[in-house]
Amino acid sequence: MSPRLELPAGPFEPTWESLQSYQVPGWYQDAKFGIFIHWGVYSVPAFGNEWYPRNMYIPGSPEFEHHVATYGPQSRFGYKDFIPLFRAERFDPDHWAELFRRAGARFVVPVAEHHDGFAMYDCSLSEWNAAKMGPKRDVIGELAAAVRRQWLVFGLSSHRAEHWWFFNGGMQFDSDVQDGRFAGLYAPAQSHGTQPHEGFLEDWLARTCELVDKYQPQLIWFDWWIEEPAFAPYLRRFAAYYYNRGAEWQRGVVINYKNRAFPEGTAVYDIERGQLDDICPLPWQTDTSISKNSWGYVQEQDYKTAGDIIGDLVDIVSKNGVLLLNIGPRPDGTIPEPEEAILLEIGRWLAVNGEAIYGTRPWKVFGEGPTSVAAGSFSDTKRAPFTAEDIRFTTKGDVLYAIVLGWPGNREVTIRSLGSNLRLYNRDIEAVHMLGAAEPLTWSHDADGLRVRLPAEKPCAHAYVLRIAPRR
Repeated sequence: MSPRLELPAGPFEPTWESLQSYQVPGWYQDAKFGIFIHWGVYSVPAFGNEWYPRNMYIPGSPEFEHHVATYGPQSRFGYKDFIPLFRAERFDPDHWAELFRRAGARFVVPVAEHHDGFAMYDCSLSEWNAAKMGPKRDVIGELAAAVRRQWLVFGLSSHRAEHWWFFNGGMQFDSDVQDGRFAGLYAPAQSHGTQPHEGFLEDWLARTCELVDKYQPQLIWFDWWIEEPAFAPYLRRFAAYYYNRGAEWQRGVVINYKNRAFPEGTAVYDIERGQLDDICPLPWQTDTSISKNSWGYVQEQDYKTAGDIIGDLVDIVSKNGVLLLNIGPRPDGTIPEPEEAILLEIGRWLAVNGEAIYGTRPWKVFGEGPTSVAAGSFSDTKRAPFTAEDIRFTTKGDVLYAIVLGWPGNREVTIRSLGSNLRLYNRDIEAVHMLGAAEPLTWSHDADGLRVRLPAEKPCAHAYVLRIAPRR
């Protein structure tokens, strides 16, 4: 570490061997559901997706053609020229935080800096930030305070690594990327196939540690490019720095990584727009968006339904996972009405059924039923709809929750994983209730499974939770 980034005293050293002693904090294992926020200058053009700033400099791309037709050539109107239009004049962090609490989220993760290099916080290492330009507000600082006022956990994400090559398209033709006056935003604009140099890596480390010290996030999410070999020693240095800060704060902290950027057990594995197909012994995470086509705000969003998101949440939690669900606010700071509606619908479901989600752990098997979920990234819109035969399990103490992912037409559910040869914790079942329903349930238990007669009225709009308790 340079003197400015001296390793804080604590239990961790910047070696993988030392970092193997990391333990995932209980708050994260219990939280299960968080909100991701992609909000930045890229929300101003509102076209394509949050990669507009890169694609607008790639000739032949839809973003390039749209940009030239709408704003003129990139030599006269570049990405920097969207910054004054990013005003955030209606940004109300307390409204956001209250919405996230009502949605049932337990933690919130805004993007502190995306690939475009425009910091959404008061960055001492760059003038190109929201505190000095555009909104002229410390967006991350304001949101951190609002989130904590709602008793939610605050985290943030850094996508700075990808900035090494993000604007390199603009080096291939006449554009403002080549104007040295704007190097603080656009540089280094190097080839995707090259490794970042020491200066860039030291700057990456300094920026990320500044985020830690200035905002004290309890979770930091990284995108995929930190898996490049040049980052390895810097990841070790950062993890030791951050974990020691967490120990100093006496608050558990989490690093999210993709692919193989960190060795297993030294941080929390994250899968983009995808899931696992079985229980993982270590806690893991899915990050996905409320929209199928973009993470940031665009004018034509293809939204998922609340029911599909709830189904994925249940499936993920049954496998020891956590769901980080993204929204994309408009450039004025308002959250699109369809996104608010989806979040509130999820919140209504969790208000009834959260007992089967928060603070739970996996059972012997994650579930049963005909609908398969493919493991891996970019697969979360490929599964067939869940059915009434699809059931997922979670546990809390000696109580088993069977979450039925559809309502059977005959109001009968058979849980085959609970045949008499698989009694609940080697004890007979004493009681079966449905969360949110006052009506007692009739049930029977034999070698074929647990048969339950559901109530006449649905207690909620989506998945339905049976609370199964063993005899004391």
